[in-house]
Amino acid sequence: MNHGFLPISRKEMEERGWNQVDFVYVSGDAYVDHPSFGHAIITRLLEAHGFRVGIIAQPDWKDKESITEFGEPRLGFMVSAGNMDSMVNHYSVSKKRRQQDSYTPGGVMGKRPDYAAVVYGNLIRQTYKKTPIILGGIEASLRRLAHYDYWSNQLKRSILLDSGADLVSYGMGERSIIEIAEALDAGLDIKDITYIDGTVCKVKNLDSVYDAEILEPYEEMKKDKLLYAKSFYRQYCNTDPFSGKRLVEPYSDHLYVVQNPPAKPLTRQEMDDVYALPYMRTYHPSYETAGGVPAIREIKFSLISNRGCFGGCSFCALTFHQGRIIQTRSKESLIAEAKTFPEDPEFKGYIHDVGGPTANFRAPACKKQLKYGACTNKQCLFPKPCKNLIADHKEYLSILRDLRKIPGVKKVFIRSGIRFDYLLADPDDTFFKELCQYHVSGQLKVAPEHVADPVLQMMGKPENAVYERFTHKYEEINKRLGLKQYLVPYLMSSHPGSTMKEAVKLAEYLRDLGYMPEQVQDFYPTPSTISTCMYYTGVDPRTMKPVYVPKNPHEKAMQLVRGIYEQHTLLKEGDLAADFRAAKYAGGDLTLTALRGKVVLLNFWATWCGPCLRELAPEALPKIILERFAADSEFVFLPVAYTDSKESLDKFFAGDEQHNYAYLRDLTAMDPDKRVFGLYAEQGVPRSFVIDRNGRIVLGSLGAAQEELERMAAAIEKELSR
Repeated sequence: MNHGFLPISRKEMEERGWNQVDFVYVSGDAYVDHPSFGHAIITRLLEAHGFRVGIIAQPDWKDKESITEFGEPRLGFMVSAGNMDSMVNHYSVSKKRRQQDSYTPGGVMGKRPDYAAVVYGNLIRQTYKKTPIILGGIEASLRRLAHYDYWSNQLKRSILLDSGADLVSYGMGERSIIEIAEALDAGLDIKDITYIDGTVCKVKNLDSVYDAEILEPYEEMKKDKLLYAKSFYRQYCNTDPFSGKRLVEPYSDHLYVVQNPPAKPLTRQEMDDVYALPYMRTYHPSYETAGGVPAIREIKFSLISNRGCFGGCSFCALTFHQGRIIQTRSKESLIAEAKTFPEDPEFKGYIHDVGGPTANFRAPACKKQLKYGACTNKQCLFPKPCKNLIADHKEYLSILRDLRKIPGVKKVFIRSGIRFDYLLADPDDTFFKELCQYHVSGQLKVAPEHVADPVLQMMGKPENAVYERFTHKYEEINKRLGLKQYLVPYLMSSHPGSTMKEAVKLAEYLRDLGYMPEQVQDFYPTPSTISTCMYYTGVDPRTMKPVYVPKNPHEKAMQLVRGIYEQHTLLKEGDLAADFRAAKYAGGDLTLTALRGKVVLLNFWATWCGPCLRELAPEALPKIILERFAADSEFVFLPVAYTDSKESLDKFFAGDEQHNYAYLRDLTAMDPDKRVFGLYAEQGVPRSFVIDRNGRIVLGSLGAAQEELERMAAAIEKELSR
């Protein structure tokens, strides 16, 4: 047996003394038995209720035999595309294929199909004609009714119809999946399980469907985008478990898709019980030879403290999936889990995160939400915090203080993001002070998303003045504490409502910032968000008023970081790279001209630049570029650090948390007087240049997005092949 993991093969099933499983769980992710993975929670919960579950992780979708490993399950198949929508997992916003899949052993791309839930469902149905199939996970959840699909640029029908499945369990699924399992175990036919909250089913008539709100028919929505906008907003307003209505989407006179109301939120005790299940907290040992599953690195020593979000950002599907009502674990549950970390030999003393979708949400926004539900016609924080909002960080603060006291814990970080407008709404500054003092690793991630108020209005984000107020307070507190810490803002270009006027304002902000934030990302129209609806229909579904949508590739490029690079750089593609002499951290010096005849990747970074460190982390530039060209003697990677002194680099490389950057010691050149930066990187970091054998710049890049890394890799490969 595999040390407590659920069986992934017939052999392991038989070792348990089983001749058949009750459920086969088919996942697009590798098997990681950790509560950050949906398949782990659902399978362990089924196990706790007495069901036998086998897992088929990343089956070969080209081979029907791949889903027959356990034979036909007694009760049914459960199918999930994984922790991400498979199309988002596979493609960048420019629809280019990504090179790495963090949810696959070794980070290998291509182990799951496009539209994975649909493909897996049909693969199963080809072999098992009548066995129940239940879809779950975020891909199925966000595609549960008609939805705009960015990659095919069309309105797709409910995933239930295209997959051959019988039910969709949407949202987090703990309640609905047990009700489904118990109904099947009691002998009910899957076609009769049409009543469970948190599920979507299909029926031939509406005789048994009561209390339903009829949405616009699919065929009519295909012809009229405005009808889809109206329908989508009705869906959006019915995501609350207390006020949400049953919805019916007609496809013909004899086919209807029925969305039952969302499942009720878990109580704190139920949340504690879910996270107390016997997870192995790592990937299956069979993946060890491939190098393990990269996604485990950031979450293995992190704590999930909450679910849900009342932030209501237009571009985020979280409320559509998890809901607006915050669900939390108790302090006791979190402390108990954290006390197990020092027992793991890989634990270095750092708890990487204590949070969830928004780290500092610890309770429903107001007292009435658990009785009446969240308001359907207004948001908790937008455009201004609601007068009924309870902004209180006392409980979260108490948890963090107790975590810091655990023997073996050196530092407790908060990396899942702070909602800064909620933080400002709290009249007590104690949490803000301790956040800066104890829980920031030099940089704090926040998400203002933009700086132009018309765009922020479309995004459902607070006006820019709120973020400015937050930055000033952050600076003041850090100054009082004697700390030099930075903010890492997440920003977005080309969001609906952004004209070139707003784009220029964002570009000017980035210029003045002095470095390139980690996430200046082109808006990505993912399924079932208000922003995606705007992108597709050209109207705001909340008001039905027209919205400007930047779609032209040239304009989008100008609004993106790429455009900013073109406008704000001294040396452009085609220019001869300026020569320089610089001292190396490891000793000696170098000149750029000495590298003529080789293909050079010149990279500018700083120890204080969070996006730089993200770019240089093992799973990013080293994985995508350096490992790929390591054996080619014609390729040189030359990082240049902006630093005041060699001593500041000494301090950086000596830090326990900086072990991932040890490879930079022998490679890095220093630029204490910013002379080299003045030639190449005046407008911010991270910045990179690919230089050909003749010393000419063939590509300039700004920012740390994976898409930029992949562009660099392609340019290097092209030059090496010449």
